[in-house]
Amino acid sequence: MKKLVLMLAVASMTASVSAQTVSESKTFDNFYVGINGGVATKTTGHKWMSDLNPNAGVRVGRYFTPVFGLAVEGNAYFSNKPWASTGTFVRAVNTQLLATINFSNWFGGYQGEPRMFEVSAVYGLGWAHTFRATGKHAMNSRYADRYFMNKAYEPANRMTSKVGIDFQFNLGKEKEWQVYVEPSINYAFLGQAAADDGNYIFSARYGFKSYTNNDQPAYNIHNSFVQLNAGIIYKFKNSNGTHNFTIVVPRDQAEIDALNAQINELRNRKPEVITKEVVKEVAAPVKQINVSDLVFVTFAQGKFDLTKEAKAALNGVKEGSHVQIVGTASPEGGAEINQRLSENRANVVADYLKTRGVIVDEAVGKGVQGNTSNRLAVVYVR
Repeated sequence: MKKLVLMLAVASMTASVSAQTVSESKTFDNFYVGINGGVATKTTGHKWMSDLNPNAGVRVGRYFTPVFGLAVEGNAYFSNKPWASTGTFVRAVNTQLLATINFSNWFGGYQGEPRMFEVSAVYGLGWAHTFRATGKHAMNSRYADRYFMNKAYEPANRMTSKVGIDFQFNLGKEKEWQVYVEPSINYAFLGQAAADDGNYIFSARYGFKSYTNNDQPAYNIHNSFVQLNAGIIYKFKNSNGTHNFTIVVPRDQAEIDALNAQINELRNRKPEVITKEVVKEVAAPVKQINVSDLVFVTFAQGKFDLTKEAKAALNGVKEGSHVQIVGTASPEGGAEINQRLSENRANVVADYLKTRGVIVDEAVGKGVQGNTSNRLAVVYVR
């Protein structure tokens, strides 16, 4: 219990630290799914590497911050070694709720995308079920005695706990794939067994020498097995267009006020007349470009969804008008992401205006336009 409380405290601290550096996540962001497999063997009481128990499993999880996450993992174990045979293809299943702590991001900071190589810790509690064995499969002959011989034993349900280290390799163009190697130790909380020879308990349920735990749960190395698994996971795409967290550059109130003042100045500026001198023939009059011909559409940080206010502003563009649209992004984030974001902003405005009968001559994204670039799409009504 102390270990569980400590892990929850660490999780709370890491969540508060990293939440200030990354963009907000939606409900279904930062989910992943993966498969794993490997071998396990009892920690004590027999020769290592001689009784390996193969297993395979599935892991589904979510990262809440670049440091902290939760996952549900289920594994099936196929061999009876070194225990007595159960007479079933799958001897046992183990399902656990795991907390994950990314040490690389905790101590080294998150840089905007995962590193090529990272180290994480996993810890959790779960439930294991050993399937029923009857008749000749009930006992292994090397442990049989007059008390347990030819006795069927009931299926066993036990609380379990896993502690492990993940050595992770992030792969793919957008680091959407992760391959990991995980050594771990898994404890079974057996409780008080039925028979005692003075030094240890012989468990009919398990067919091997175990040790009594008078106060459950207890972490007893004699009631544990070590496991070495390898796995691969896929991180689903998020609402921000990437498969991972993105960095948000904090803005202080003074900078926000300065940007708002700049926008208000543009809105209140008197119309400026631009004329072209004609030397030879009198050409058609040049259209005057006024601030009133510009429609400013603002967006939320890292988003390109149209708000109610944005749609209200665009509704003022008359049907049949010709327009040019330029999308921009604020300086935070990488150049590639900002360019794609500005293009998406221009395109979403263009699509909305087309539905209202407006003729879109051009819609382009310009990325970041200087240090004071804001999250805008500017519509020029010709």
